[in-house]
Amino acid sequence: MSQIHLSEKAAQVAEAATIWLQEVLAETRGPFHMALSGGSTPKRMFALWAQADLPWERLHLWWGDERCVPPDDADSNYRMTREALLEQVPLPPENLHRVRGEADPAGEAVRYGQEILAVLPQTDGQPVFDLIWLGMGEDGHTASIFPHEMELMTAPGPCAVATHPVSGQIRISLTGPVINAAQRVAFLITGAGKRPKLQEIFGQKPGYQAYPAAHIQPQNGELHWFWDVAAQP
Repeated sequence: MSQIHLSEKAAQVAEAATIWLQEVLAETRGPFHMALSGGSTPKRMFALWAQADLPWERLHLWWGDERCVPPDDADSNYRMTREALLEQVPLPPENLHRVRGEADPAGEAVRYGQEILAVLPQTDGQPVFDLIWLGMGEDGHTASIFPHEMELMTAPGPCAVATHPVSGQIRISLTGPVINAAQRVAFLITGAGKRPKLQEIFGQKPGYQAYPAAHIQPQNGELHWFWDVAAQP
């Protein structure tokens, strides 16, 4: 069942998500494996994390998707996270699990998937993240699973190579089975541009299943939607 967290403005979405994360971390023990998302709302949230008292010694940071660019490129999700968060917090270096966007995409998808399998606990052969943060595009995509590549929702292996439908940019993304195996999945969605797709998905209107975001349903975990009034369906 989905849990909805409604905020008045986009900045408050980041605040609500941070408070919720602190509550989750207070209720858990041991290593906590979290896959991050890119975008403006996560950037606001990371800035709040940099000022918060989080248990960095047990947090492991991964990425739900990454652009196949060098780590200092303006398009790099890692670079955004580094500047907004990592340079300000005492995360142990061994707890940082970066997608090597500068590497060969096919080979890196395999390597990153192997790292996930080697480090994360597994259930029924699937690695289990404690939390995966996601966004949703105006086309209904999530992570880097786009409507024209729906096969990535059921692809074998933790990671796959994806292609942006407009720019042709190559990316690496977690696959649908791994996302849906997580203990918690949290969407961060802001802005009126996202409302039409949310209305279709939550209203289950004809054709809604063409959107990858509609297929995020954790099998044994929680699904949270953090959105602002502008995006509210």
